[in-house]
Amino acid sequence: MKRVKAACICQTLHFMLKEDVDHNYAVKLVNEEVAHYKATLERNRTQYKILEEIPQSDGSIIVKVIKQYNTCPVGDYLK
Repeated sequence: MKRVKAACICQTLHFMLKEDVDHNYAVKLVNEEVAHYKATLERNRTQYKILEEIPQSDGSIIVKVIKQYNTCPVGDYLK
């Protein structure tokens, strides 16, 4: 029999600009989406660590994150 002792997922997320709106408004929406993503992780009590948050020249944002997988223990992944 096996049991999961620790599990995390590593993701690279690209929060991209909407194409059908003004550029400045699209950048504002991307920043709000990133803030909402972080708030959702907090609200759901998901353990996570943002490794990088890289603003791009077009205003989009790339976020590299390690986060808890489902409700599994995270072990040493987030230290």
